[in-house]
Amino acid sequence: MSEASQRPPSRVSANTPSVARMNDYFLGGKDNFAADREVAEQVLALAPEAKAMGEYVQAFRERAVRHLAEQGIRQFVNIGVGLPTERNVHEIAQAVGPKSQVVYVADDPVALNHSRALLATDERTWVVEGDILHPDELVADLVKRRLIDFERPVAVLVFGGTLQYIPDDNGPQEKVARLRELLAPGSYLGLTHAVFDSRPDIRDAITDIFRKALGRPSGAPRTRDQALRFFDGLELVEPGFVYVRQWRNDEHVSDAEAQRAWVMAGVARKPEA
Repeated sequence: MSEASQRPPSRVSANTPSVARMNDYFLGGKDNFAADREVAEQVLALAPEAKAMGEYVQAFRERAVRHLAEQGIRQFVNIGVGLPTERNVHEIAQAVGPKSQVVYVADDPVALNHSRALLATDERTWVVEGDILHPDELVADLVKRRLIDFERPVAVLVFGGTLQYIPDDNGPQEKVARLRELLAPGSYLGLTHAVFDSRPDIRDAITDIFRKALGRPSGAPRTRDQALRFFDGLELVEPGFVYVRQWRNDEHVSDAEAQRAWVMAGVARKPEA
């Protein structure tokens, strides 16, 4: 890794829940604290399917990254990265295109530390501190450090709940729009986003859990149509913005079964000017 990834991470707080560490718990990992487990168990009490949903998102990530690499993309920026898993973005991309360059962007200290340790010997993969709400600063940092060439196509990936926990007051739509502007034609945006269109019965309760846990008193859950706006100006890749289990899955999943995992997924391309 380059010196760009060696900045000291933010201080870890064992008392403040983290989305990355909660996802780790859902997936059966051990890199989480009591505060993460407590909130995760509150979610599971209402929606036991949340554990399987993490696995579905991972499976989508693998399918999406492989598809992008097969389209010739060789630059990937994974924003809001969780803790390392068995099949990470750089492994999937480099299996198709060995010269693929991957930058992981995280603001969770535990995710930063673990990712840096895992990727210390990979010369085409870096870990940097940043987030989706500061697109200009992030792009400028990656350009300055010569990690990503934004004059060429790049795939920006925002998976695993990064956007769904950001209230509209923080301007996530505007920040993603700005990021889209900074991408070269031929670039791609891939994202997942939880919606409650099919589960209105748990919407308010789940939202309240995350509001309290993450210290975000405002913000309402987004519908599918509202989440779809993150792709404004881009061309959705078939089959579009669909439930995560139905995106280019070789195994047929019925609509009723797919809606039990209330996460939408999509990949879209920035058209030529």
